[in-house]
Amino acid sequence: MAESTSTSGGPAGEMPSFSDYAVRDPEAFARNMARMLEQVGKAASAWVEPRERGEIKDGPLSYSDMVATLSRVGEYWLTDPARSLEAQSALMMRFMVLWADSIRKASGAPPAEALAGRPDKRFTHEDWSRNLFFGFLKEAYVITSDWANMLVERSDGLDPHTRQKAAFYVRQIANAISPSNFVLTNPELYRETVEQNGENLVRGMRMFAEDMMTGKGQLKLRQSDPTKFAVGENLAMTPGKVVAENEVCQILQYAPQTEAVFRRPILISPPWINRFYILDLNPEKSFIRWMVEQGHTVFVISWVNPTEAHADRSWKDYIDEGIAFGLDTVEQATGEREVNMVGYCVGGTLLAASLPYLKARGDDRIASVTFLTTQIDFKHSGDLKVFVDEGQLAEIERTMEKGYLDGSQMATAFNLLRSGDLIWPYFVNNYLKGKEPLPFDLLFWNADATRMAKANHLFYLRNCYLENRLSRGMMEIGGVRLDLSSITLPVYNLATKEDHIAPALSVYEGSQALGAPVTYVVSGSGHIAGVVNPPAKNKYQFWVGPSPSRDLSFDDWWRQARETKGSWWPHWQAWLEAQSNERVPAREPGANGLPVIEDAPGRYVRQ
Repeated sequence: MAESTSTSGGPAGEMPSFSDYAVRDPEAFARNMARMLEQVGKAASAWVEPRERGEIKDGPLSYSDMVATLSRVGEYWLTDPARSLEAQSALMMRFMVLWADSIRKASGAPPAEALAGRPDKRFTHEDWSRNLFFGFLKEAYVITSDWANMLVERSDGLDPHTRQKAAFYVRQIANAISPSNFVLTNPELYRETVEQNGENLVRGMRMFAEDMMTGKGQLKLRQSDPTKFAVGENLAMTPGKVVAENEVCQILQYAPQTEAVFRRPILISPPWINRFYILDLNPEKSFIRWMVEQGHTVFVISWVNPTEAHADRSWKDYIDEGIAFGLDTVEQATGEREVNMVGYCVGGTLLAASLPYLKARGDDRIASVTFLTTQIDFKHSGDLKVFVDEGQLAEIERTMEKGYLDGSQMATAFNLLRSGDLIWPYFVNNYLKGKEPLPFDLLFWNADATRMAKANHLFYLRNCYLENRLSRGMMEIGGVRLDLSSITLPVYNLATKEDHIAPALSVYEGSQALGAPVTYVVSGSGHIAGVVNPPAKNKYQFWVGPSPSRDLSFDDWWRQARETKGSWWPHWQAWLEAQSNERVPAREPGANGLPVIEDAPGRYVRQ
């Protein structure tokens, strides 16, 4: 007599019972399938209609480019019979091992060591290992995806960009076809579906249709419960005022929380891809609030969400009407010419470009610079380069007929960089399990995408990602050739260890383009969590080593770096105090004749 006939709980090799996989109420199941198909029809209609009207173009992936790129890999293996046989034999050998292992497990023996112990959060349900059918599916998927990656890695003759694109596309396909993403091939999903008679799919497809309609034909995948957050209510709450504005940005000044403040104020240049309140998520996580509490007078640039009217706004405009406008505002508000500037991500890249541009105009008000996960040299800029070559730039330009790139395009591109974490788990949870995502402020911000002005975005992609002009001294703005080696200001350059947007190696090599020794620091975690890491949480760590130089490789820097537990914020504060420690009475927003336009966080961040 068997101890148990459950496929999930019985010993390996027992004849499984199918009771856990049987539909409980066929009539209710059929009704729910009809309701589900009704919601699928609504989603399909929401997807088709704007395309029929010519209102949107698909992206950010170019499917023709994907086919062309993977065809290059196929050509290498198929044009030589010996290579083709080698590839097929490698795959068949692993499947033979899998087949033998399946027979072993059916007889009650433990799995082969080569196939056991593969940690993967997609396959944590016990049926992936105890059920022969689902276990075979999982291992077949792992074998096939590993084999496809091997084909890319061993394809000789591919240029680095094509190889990078091929590896990226294979990873996207592998993540998409994982058996964990389908009801019939995921034991947990299958169980939930039969237990609920398909009610989970009705809820899920209703959310799918809603998200397709919200995105106006583009799937706006919900990663967090959007009803739980509101900018200015439980996000971006640090008290302050909007004290200046123009067509490109608003300038916010935050209210002091100390009686005395540092004489030298801080101006932040955040990215215009997404919104500045990543640095002011909530009181516990707010870098801006923490700076104010340390005694800094803090200003931040809040970029406009571009419309057709901003189509021709260039990097020169963003410097003149953003950074320089911010410096003018800070000087008028405080009476101080010297400013400590902070640039985050692309806001930092713009800040780097502005340094020689402003210097050439005789503007020396920036006294120190802090870069947060900022790329200056784009040679090792990660998988975002996959989306940038001549053909894809031409396609991106065609999609910007209205004068801007829709925010959903960039949001999808960033999500694709980590599709295994940011797309497919939410697809399964939301649309197949029918569960609302949990509230998470960081993911709410991540989905709060902004548009990109056409001229500004194309300049960025071509001059930085495609041609890497800034670090090589070849970028020109307003007739000024930008020579970063002429910049001798104190620089604090923060990278993050697991950054998939601005890799630590890329940030390190960007440091070498500057003309003064750089304090280079690497924080634990990634592009966001590694920056937004308040000391009170006591999370992660950071590494400090010698100043980057062309004589010191990145690997050598790592070997010499010293690790410190906790947040990098206090280390940065000590570095900043070493630049200028003089204090003055606290400054209130609206002083020195500047009008208070409205309360922080202002209108622009809500557009």
